[in-house]
Amino acid sequence: MLIKDWMATTILTVDANTSVMRATRTMKENNIRRLPVLSHGKLAGIITDRDLKDASPSSKADMDIHEMYYLLSEMKVKDVMTDSPVCMKKDDTLEKAALVMLREKISGLLIVDENGNLVGLLSESDVLRGFIHATGIQDGAYQFVIDMSDASGSVSRLVDILRQHNARILSILTSFNDAPSGFKRVAVRILPEQDIDIIADEITAMSGYKIVSQGLDDLGDLPKK
Repeated sequence: MLIKDWMATTILTVDANTSVMRATRTMKENNIRRLPVLSHGKLAGIITDRDLKDASPSSKADMDIHEMYYLLSEMKVKDVMTDSPVCMKKDDTLEKAALVMLREKISGLLIVDENGNLVGLLSESDVLRGFIHATGIQDGAYQFVIDMSDASGSVSRLVDILRQHNARILSILTSFNDAPSGFKRVAVRILPEQDIDIIADEITAMSGYKIVSQGLDDLGDLPKK
């Protein structure tokens, strides 16, 4: 999966000389958490809701409301922005972007072209949308989670069984961290659901294969905040 397929290309920006008060209002009115900062049309940095909160005078500060608003109107975005934001290219993979976000502990990335021009914005929500799409969970797919030998051809044997039952494979994800030594954990989502019991029996009968879990996610009553 590539960043360009999931990033936002309609982007609100703010000029470096914009007041902090106006930047705050822009974020609130548009329900966004970050704004790329431009200077003379070029990318100069990024400002987040956290930056604005940190820059705002505390309500306990020894000043009246008029002084507070004056300070915010005089303070410029360039004074509180991050001037060396983390950037990636649109042809980088979504998986790489997720790794960068996790390591850098950030929730958004600026996407630039080869000349450093801003072309997109990628948020953690975009990454989650890509992950959900890749797994096939939204299509009501049935999932098997299987521990199998970490040997060449082990996944191919599983695929052969699924093909014999005309199962459409939507995704195959492999992990080693949560599997026993010498094994890998494979999560496969398939359509349709017929012959599930037969498929499960055939997988269990294979030497070196163990079904850790299987089932269909209930998407009819998802938790809400």
